[in-house]
Amino acid sequence: MILHLPALLLALGSGAPAPEPWRDLRVEVSVDPARNAEPLTGRVFAIFTRDGTRPPVEQVSPTGVPFFGQNVEDWKPGTPAVIDAGVFGFPVESVADLPPGEYWVQGFVDVYTRFERADGHTVWLPMDHWEGQDWKRSPGNLFSTPQQVRIEPDGAQVIRLVCDQVVPEVPFPEDTDYVKRFRIESELLSTWWGQPMTIGATVLLPRGYDEHPDARYPVDYIQGHFSTRAPGGFGRGREFDEWWLADGTPRFLLVTFQHPTPYYDDSYAVNSANSGPYGDALVNELVPAVEERFRALGEPWARFLSGGSTGGWEALALQIFHPEFFGGAWALCPDAADFRSHQIVDIYGDPNAYFNDHGWYQTARPCLRQTDGEVVYTMKDENHYELVVGDRTRSGGQWDVWEATYGPVGDDGYPRRIWDKRTGTIDHEVAEYWRENYDLRHILERDWSRLGASLEGKLHVYVGDMDSYYLNNAVRHLEEFLERTSEPYYGGEIVYERNAPHCWGPSTRELIEKMTERIRRTSPAGADLESWRY
Repeated sequence: MILHLPALLLALGSGAPAPEPWRDLRVEVSVDPARNAEPLTGRVFAIFTRDGTRPPVEQVSPTGVPFFGQNVEDWKPGTPAVIDAGVFGFPVESVADLPPGEYWVQGFVDVYTRFERADGHTVWLPMDHWEGQDWKRSPGNLFSTPQQVRIEPDGAQVIRLVCDQVVPEVPFPEDTDYVKRFRIESELLSTWWGQPMTIGATVLLPRGYDEHPDARYPVDYIQGHFSTRAPGGFGRGREFDEWWLADGTPRFLLVTFQHPTPYYDDSYAVNSANSGPYGDALVNELVPAVEERFRALGEPWARFLSGGSTGGWEALALQIFHPEFFGGAWALCPDAADFRSHQIVDIYGDPNAYFNDHGWYQTARPCLRQTDGEVVYTMKDENHYELVVGDRTRSGGQWDVWEATYGPVGDDGYPRRIWDKRTGTIDHEVAEYWRENYDLRHILERDWSRLGASLEGKLHVYVGDMDSYYLNNAVRHLEEFLERTSEPYYGGEIVYERNAPHCWGPSTRELIEKMTERIRRTSPAGADLESWRY
């Protein structure tokens, strides 16, 4: 239909009411009492797809199929939770806007746990069950069998889904000759959260570990997302395996941490107002447990950090916040080390995270790009995806964990938003809290007179200049400060790779060689430089 100008202006007038949903479609999701007899608090989803070859829940992502989420509290089994036109969804905002046609639809329930925290707040959050804070595979969550339906073009329609299946436990991997794992209950974290909280480590042993019982080893603590796989890719690549087991290879322990939180698969390795004392738990509980069990040298000159992306930020943060405990950090493509470039947002100067306002028009900010510049999705897309997964910073997603880690606690006990999740409007008071507590470049510049002597030669950063998440921008800010340092000069290195995406950087082999050279140059007189070089 073509509207003539007067009719068009009338339709676009500021006083025109929002259009009503054109279809009365509702989904009723319930839980089979035979599967769960107790009331639940959590979040209920209805997920739609046209692809029936795999379960709809497996097709949910920031570039995936339509899904809709609704909170439930003290929800009794057998009672339907209703998802209708007023429930927010992504990438389709309302079930009323789903195009007519054939779909597969599935119900899902993310079950929350009650935490009575030591700070006096009581919150409901998804407990990690050693799956790495992934709601789609978290043990104890419930789901329905996918059901084929036809959505009609108009009229009233009800879809009923019964969640009668439970996500099973995740089996803990068995040890091998070279790969060892352990978990401990953290006293610090359990006290703070009011629930038993577990942290752990996966350790790759060097060749000859059992045959050299008097040898003690340097350690590379590799930071990153939750995983119980062997560190360094051992067992998954012939080239690394051959080098690790070869004559002449420096004999190190490679260690990954497992420290999932109720907000993410990883704590970001720092103390946080919302997540608790994870930095203290790792340094004071987990590292000593590793070094006692596996004959580490246990000295700062032989204790190193590496990691990429999330792990790159953690490697820098652990080194900066514990400058004398670790002997050096090698960070690949770190998350934003300067919040003037929180990916592509300046949280201090920009009014909105999702759009640049140019007066007569707006441009959407990208979030993920390819190396040719093609945008995969925008800031608004990923944030709205997270908002459907969970409100109050409960999505287990990337933007939400930064909010939970870097931000203050809100009056309701949940993290205070850095920006309005629907609109993108930035709260600059929260941004100032981020700056003073977690902006690594700002902290280094503010405190260099105190930190510099302990960090000399310890900070090394590697990034592609076409990083997929624009993380090279913050590295530039960090470099600008570090290159100005004096008394002492920082003495590390920052390296860029032309046209390289996320997450470019040296191989584990190259990093171990760099760490070995640092041991040679910085170890104190009388240090053990021989027992581990067999």
